Amino acid sequence: MEIDGKTRIYCIIGYPVEHSLSPAMHNAAFRSLGLNCAYVAFRVSLEALGDAVRGLKALGVEGFNVTIPHKVEVMRYLDEVDPVAKAIGAVNTVKRVGKKLHGYNTDGAGALTALTEAGVTLPAKKAVVMGAGGAARAIAFALASNVRDLVILNRTVARGATLAEALKEHSKIAVRAASLNRTVLTEELAEADLLINATSTGMHPQPESPVASDLLRPGMVVFDIVYSPLETQLLREARSKGLKTVDGVGMLVHQGARSFEIWLGKKPPIDVMRHAVLERLGRG
Repeated sequence: MEIDGKTRIYCIIGYPVEHSLSPAMHNAAFRSLGLNCAYVAFRVSLEALGDAVRGLKALGVEGFNVTIPHKVEVMRYLDEVDPVAKAIGAVNTVKRVGKKLHGYNTDGAGALTALTEAGVTLPAKKAVVMGAGGAARAIAFALASNVRDLVILNRTVARGATLAEALKEHSKIAVRAASLNRTVLTEELAEADLLINATSTGMHPQPESPVASDLLRPGMVVFDIVYSPLETQLLREARSKGLKTVDGVGMLVHQGARSFEIWLGKKPPIDVMRHAVLERLGRG
């Protein structure tokens, strides 16, 4: 890829961000389509977020992704936010439109596509989502029209309750929040069809699982949005019990593909993007 004065720049901001596979994924897509574009990663602390967003805007960066821990806070610094992202309360994709920055959220759609691509039948009777951060919020909103009963489990119950209340305003499903601990997991997983880990637990270098293996019941689908490592402890234990599992690669690729389409108005080469991710994970 040759960089010159006409190269359009895209990036991801987060803290940390060194583990991100988005640069490999998007640059592979740019090369495949012969686009004069480049994608980089910037490590941005929470204290520097405002300055970073203003800087990206001033430099004319065409678009950027937002990852942990900025998906909620970044909204303060955007000129416009898509209604879906506003309802979710989190943004993971930003596009420069003229002199303004517009925010979107592609996480929820990416998660649903990953599930259906893996052969998971929706709607489900009951889903349990662990986490209440930006990704969890997007997934919960996307699931609201695809499950009958939704439970949000988070270590900080108040944060999960805030998400549950927001969901009640936008859907008619039964939704509630509770503490993420063994006692609650034991009760809620007893009849759950779908378990989603939307926390960072299990991400390298944290090898632990957020759920004790003896709580994983037959017939349950286990989806872990963590993609590094590709097979988390949670997925390994679920597979050992014969459960259907979905790793984080599908969501990463499909949310990225939607970002690509928002930025460029072109259909992305999804197979190329997936191959780039798997290659970096040593599975290509």
